[in-house]
Amino acid sequence: MTFQSFKSKLFGLLKYLVLLVVISVAIDMWRSQSVPTQTSFNLKAEDINQQWVDIEALSQEQPVVVYFWASWCSICQFVTPSVNWVSDYYPTVGVSLSSGESHKLQRYFEYKQLGFANINDPRSQLGQQWGVNVTPTIFIVRKGEIKHITTGFTSPIGLLVRLWMS
Repeated sequence: MTFQSFKSKLFGLLKYLVLLVVISVAIDMWRSQSVPTQTSFNLKAEDINQQWVDIEALSQEQPVVVYFWASWCSICQFVTPSVNWVSDYYPTVGVSLSSGESHKLQRYFEYKQLGFANINDPRSQLGQQWGVNVTPTIFIVRKGEIKHITTGFTSPIGLLVRLWMS
């Protein structure tokens, strides 16, 4: 392979990567129309391990992933491992919507070896306050303000890009 052909292939790959990012951002904007225009939400609640979580305080130092999901959500089964991996590097708080009792969620977290904090929202009241109509929905919060929203499937790279842009 010559340098010229390598350069040409690399340029082609970069074009597709930029196109993918543009399409992804456009889809995120379209799917997040149901989210209220308010740029911040105060979320202070007790997680399933009886620890207090304060999103605004956590987000002062670095971006926070707020992950609205459900144990019955099929797409969440693919997204949750990515969220769990990101939680090793960024503060992450899950909010489980209509997923049963806290002790069952604790067992689920133990079985799946999930390490992020999780707030149980059995009646989806927090989800409604945040305008969540689809699971999974992920918010990136920085300094108490929502910086990015994505719904549906996302990859670890997609999450990292959104975190870096925050």
